[in-house]
Amino acid sequence: MIALYVLIDTILNLFFWVLILSAVLSWLVAFNVVNTRNRAVYVIGDFLYRVTEPVLRPIRRVLPSMGGLDLSPIVVLLLISFVQNLMAQYWPRF
Repeated sequence: MIALYVLIDTILNLFFWVLILSAVLSWLVAFNVVNTRNRAVYVIGDFLYRVTEPVLRPIRRVLPSMGGLDLSPIVVLLLISFVQNLMAQYWPRF
């Protein structure tokens, strides 16, 4: 049971950091710090988009428009933190 807890917690941690990387990369692209015509930047950005978009899209539909400010990554980060805290508190310990 503990191995399952550690696996789920690790997956949530990895997704947490992938989501942060995706948000930072989107800011860097928006402010023209990095250029998506660079093949490496494009590949990394495409990977991050494909991994995070299935989770962010349903939340974007529910959240009201904030005029260009995307709050869906913050909502997902809070949900991940909530689930991790809930698991740590209620997961059966042997």
